Amino acid sequence: MPPPHPPEFRRRAVELARTGDKSVTALAKSLGISQSCLSNWIRQAAIDEGDLDGLSAGEHKELVELRRKARQLELENEILKRAAAYFARENMLPK
Repeated sequence: MPPPHPPEFRRRAVELARTGDKSVTALAKSLGISQSCLSNWIRQAAIDEGDLDGLSAGEHKELVELRRKARQLELENEILKRAAAYFARENMLPK
């Protein structure tokens, strides 16, 4: 997978696309990226600016982080439940 393009490159590509001098397809080809990639950048820029509904880049990053934290907490909770059951069973068995 190729490394992501720098934010400044993305911003400049979106600016060029918005000027309308070239079609999105032609501009993407001249920049060496796919048309769908440039279209996604344009859409995300519109969302970040509030022109379209959707998750901004910051909100998406926060959502990913919160989901990762939730999975970690669920795993830790499951481990604690199993440990508690193990020790409760150990105390209940006759010695």
